[in-house]
Amino acid sequence: MKRELTGIGMTSQRTRMRMIERLRADGIRDEVVLSAMGEVPRHVFVDEALASRAYEDISLPLGFGQTISSPQTVARMTELARAGRPLTRVLEIGTGCGYQAAILSRLAKEVYSIERLAPLLAKARQHFRALRIMNVRLRHGDGNVGMNEVAPFDAIIVTAAATHVPPELLEQLQLNGRMVVPMAHKGEQRLTVIERTPQGYIEKRMDVVKFVPLLPGVG
Repeated sequence: MKRELTGIGMTSQRTRMRMIERLRADGIRDEVVLSAMGEVPRHVFVDEALASRAYEDISLPLGFGQTISSPQTVARMTELARAGRPLTRVLEIGTGCGYQAAILSRLAKEVYSIERLAPLLAKARQHFRALRIMNVRLRHGDGNVGMNEVAPFDAIIVTAAATHVPPELLEQLQLNGRMVVPMAHKGEQRLTVIERTPQGYIEKRMDVVKFVPLLPGVG
């Protein structure tokens, strides 16, 4: 049975717009990001059994020990990465079901995304085909090493919690570029923004979050 892309009932456009209003009320200020969130049907990226909960502000299981982040977390990370500027080339570490990359596809000319779990990557490819998303390039690989051959990136989003920032990713960030990464320290995770400046890297710790750990290798 073909998935309903536009949505009906609890997956309808009206339900999606209520999500946008909630995001706005919760402090998301970037209207370009909010517009992208309103255009991408989140219910397509979750299992059909969970579709009716797709627009609630919760993370949902994807299988393989992975989750799709809550809409608020996706919007916040995207807002921090964009920082009010147009994006050209963006790298995502941790494709998952593809939802974050789909949002980025509305904001950047080129999106590159790496996923270590082959079954999840296959699902993401199906979602992009269904939605005719053409400007996202996917790779099965270790996100810790990035994609040096297409660097530099003006934004990098890491969708798993790191204990340290892989040096390869720092090197692939262009001057004045931004990385948004959940950093784990002493039992707490915080969204961290790292900006590459002419003087070096500036790090700023932000919101408390909860992500699965960033793991090396492929599966």
